[in-house]
Parts: sequence; C-alpha cells; structure tokens
Amino acid sequence: MREPHETGPIQRTDAIIVGAGFSGLYQLHLLRDRLGLSVRVLEAADGIGGTWYWNRYPGARCDSESYYYSYSFSRELEDEWDWTERYPEHGEIRRYLDHVADRFDLRRDIQLGTRVSGARYDEAGNHWTVTTEAGERFEAQFLITAVGCLSSANVPAIPGLASFAGAWYHTGRWPHEGVDFSNKRVGLIGTGSTGIQATPVLAAQASHLTVFQRTANYSVPARNGPMDDEFKAWVRENSSELRAKAREAPNGHPFDFSDRSALDVSPQERQAIYEAAWERGGLRFRAAFRDIMLDKDANETASQFIRDKIRSIVEDPETAEALTPRDHLFATKRPPIDTNYFETFNRENVTLVDLKTTPIEAIVPEGVRTRDTTYPLDVIVFATGFDALTGPLLALDIRGRDGLVLKDVWAAGPKSYLGLQVPGFPNLFTMTGPGSPSVLTNMPVAIEQHAEWIADCIAHLRERGLDRIEARPDAAETWGAEVDRAASATLLPMASSSWYLGANVPGKPRVFMPYAGGMAHYRGICERVAAGGYEGFSLR
Repeated sequence: MREPHETGPIQRTDAIIVGAGFSGLYQLHLLRDRLGLSVRVLEAADGIGGTWYWNRYPGARCDSESYYYSYSFSRELEDEWDWTERYPEHGEIRRYLDHVADRFDLRRDIQLGTRVSGARYDEAGNHWTVTTEAGERFEAQFLITAVGCLSSANVPAIPGLASFAGAWYHTGRWPHEGVDFSNKRVGLIGTGSTGIQATPVLAAQASHLTVFQRTANYSVPARNGPMDDEFKAWVRENSSELRAKAREAPNGHPFDFSDRSALDVSPQERQAIYEAAWERGGLRFRAAFRDIMLDKDANETASQFIRDKIRSIVEDPETAEALTPRDHLFATKRPPIDTNYFETFNRENVTLVDLKTTPIEAIVPEGVRTRDTTYPLDVIVFATGFDALTGPLLALDIRGRDGLVLKDVWAAGPKSYLGLQVPGFPNLFTMTGPGSPSVLTNMPVAIEQHAEWIADCIAHLRERGLDRIEARPDAAETWGAEVDRAASATLLPMASSSWYLGANVPGKPRVFMPYAGGMAHYRGICERVAAGGYEGFSLR
C-alpha cells in the first residue's frame, strides 16, 4: 500500500464501498438514501455488474431462477422488470443491474475503472484510508467490502503456459468482445460449474473440443427455457409469499424441502421421486428428500441415481465411466446444473481426457502435454474457478489496527464474527465474507440481509453517538467453532477437493469457509446479536 504522502489529495466521505455488483449497489442505496450518508463506491471494472461484469464466457448464466435471483427490497422494481428466461444469462443480469443503478440514481456515487491497492485503518483518527492503483486516496469512517465471493480468478500454475503459441483465456476474465472458436482446436481445463456450462457451447463452435477433466462431477439438467406470460403473472401475484419463503428457507430459494427421508420409501417410489425431480430440473433436485445433505446413505441414493443417468446418456462406456463421479457425494461440492452437458460427449468432435489417469505435465507451444501424449490446440480455456471468499479480500491489502495485516491474520484460514467483521479491523464490514452463508445460498437473499444489517448497525452507532464497532476476539473464536459445527452436521466437508475448503488453490489453508447452518437460522442469529446491543462486538 502506498504511504499517504505519496499520493494526491484525500477525498473524504462517510463510507467507502469496494465493488459495484449486487452487494455494492444495494449497500450504497441503503447508506445514502436511507441514512443520508456520503458514500463512494470504488469499482475496478469499467462497468457495473460485479462478478457478472467479468463472467461472460460461453454459456455463462445463473443457476438460481431469475424471478428470485433479484432484489426484493422494491416491489416497484419487481413489477417493472421482465426476465426472459428461467435462468438468466450473464448479459441479462448486467442489464438488470444497469437498470437498478439508473432506477435509483446510483451512478453519481460510483467511480468505475478504479482498482483498490490498499486500505489502512488509522486508530487516532478512527478512519480508513483507501488508496488506488492510480494513486488516489479516499478517507472514510466506514469501509465495506462488496467484492463478491467469486471474483478472484484462479489460473493454475502449469509449467510452460507462457510458451503456448495459441491464445488462452480464463472464464472469469472473459474478453468483452467475445472469442471466435470457428475452425479452432479448443482445450477446456476444468469441469466444475463453469466448465459444465461452457462445454456444450464450445463444442458447438469449435472444430474440436478436448475437455481436460480433473474431477468428474454430478450435474442435473437445468431445463432452461423462456419465461412465459402466464408464469410471469403468477410470480407477480405471489411475489410477497415467494419472497417471504426465500427469506425463511435454509438456502434462500423459495421452494420447500421434502419432509421425507430417502431411506423411508420403497426403491420404486424413490426412483419415481428422483425421476420427477430430474425432469423438473434445477437446484431443487436436492429438495427431493430432507436428508440428502445430512445422511451418507440417503445421499448415496441420489448420487447413484445421477451416476445411472450419466451411463444412460453417454454412449461410449469408457467415456461414461470417466465422467461418473466416485470420489465424492452429490452436492458436497457446488452442485452444477446444465444444458446438454453429458450429451455433448456423444459428439464426434469432443474428446474427454481424464487427468486422474493421465495428468497434465506441461503446456507446450503446440498444446497440452499429458503423461501419455500431446494434444494439439489453438486455444486453451481455463475453467478453473476462483480463489473463493478470501481471495478477493486479501487482494485489497487490508491493514487494521496497529498495522495488522489481514493476510497474516488469515494465514491459517479465515476468522471472523458472523462473516461480517474481523477482530483488529474496526468499522470494516465484509459483505458475504467467509463465515457467512454466502455461496451456500441464493446470493441476493444473503446480500440483502447483510446490507440491511450493516445499515442498521451504522444507524445504531450514529443514533447513540458511537463512532466505532469491532468484533471481539472471543466472539470470533466462538463463531469459528459454530461454523465448524454447522459444516460437520452436513456431508459438505467430505468433499476434500471442494473449493468450499479452498482445495482448488495450491497452498491455501483447508478450512470450510461458508456457514452451513442455513440462511434463515443465520438471519435469526444476526437479529438476536443486534437486539442484544450487538453482542460480541466492542462499541465505542
């Protein structure tokens, strides 16, 4: 971080928000328009959208349904916006966020093309100084990070990448002008949610697609399609009930989980229930039985159902076997949904390379060299995900009281209280940070809860003449134990290769990062903390 005397004049506001996606826009609206604070939003990109500004890869779309992957704070906003598809693609999400920014006149307090290079807390002045790569300085009492959980692209350190004679791209930093894959030999590395979305689209464009699979994955059909007028009318008529159900649900989706156990029905009935869920498609498949994420034997019934589906779809038995996941259970890693993913491997121009049997040794000028052979390629696409949850925050070089460096504090894994604050960093709020439900939920529901809690907290301080709030170390330790307990009550930690644990980033501590206790339960905890005078925080 640059020292203050090395930069230009200080620009002072009450609050600084880093990021102009779903989180930053709503937080700005609340702090400025409800509390009357002066606010500056600093956004590295040249446009609004946050994660969706960067994620423009072929096939990129949300896996929450459009009618609830949206804000709920304004009924007028809901009524005036029409979604076109069941699952919105990246361009439509950006258009929606642009509309929100215009609708609530947010742009005048957003500074685009401004990448934060550091943030330092001054205890004597009780303020944060934020510097940018361009040398600008901003000063505010409150600093709020709205940088997203999945915004720090993870490019694997494969030897020889610099020698590759063709072009390479990461799905999380996709060229805005797009990429023409016509008559190109394309290699796709990674088969998580992103790779599963991209594979069918790349296969349709490229002369040949080689998919390098690190881990076989479960996936359920999305069953995407246009939003018809009848369904749109039903959503508007039932908006209040749907939004309430989403807020009360454990994962922020407005659908109910079955109260049946997968082990309490006959095999024939269980098969029929899974078949119906498969035909309906989407993330709701997990709700077919109440114990899919809680009981290993119950989950195995769902896992085996999907394995059988893979074998029935993929025509080549050897390819089908390579695509069949056996090292983890369904939905213990992020559960993808797809459009013709497994069907794509029946195409003559698609090859699957199982990296468990023939790992990549190097990237060479002509393509990718595995232990067995070299695959000639014109283009490489990395669908290798993100340095999730902690990566975007550590990239800001945040330094708290007495020069405490966040990177050092989190060297063994993230520690926070409620995923909202870190001891030693007064007046810093981390929206959907590690230790909050975040990526285990429908994100807008988690984002609205966080933004509203932070706004209420700042209002509480100002009404009582207080100027500082900081999480206590003992509260963070207790919360860390609760995060571990909640994860251990589920099957989620069993997937040792999951990015929920940071396993996709070499050298990253293996700690289960999101809170798995459920969004509704978490909301209740946050409400009780606030009602109790912000228990677990030191207020001055």
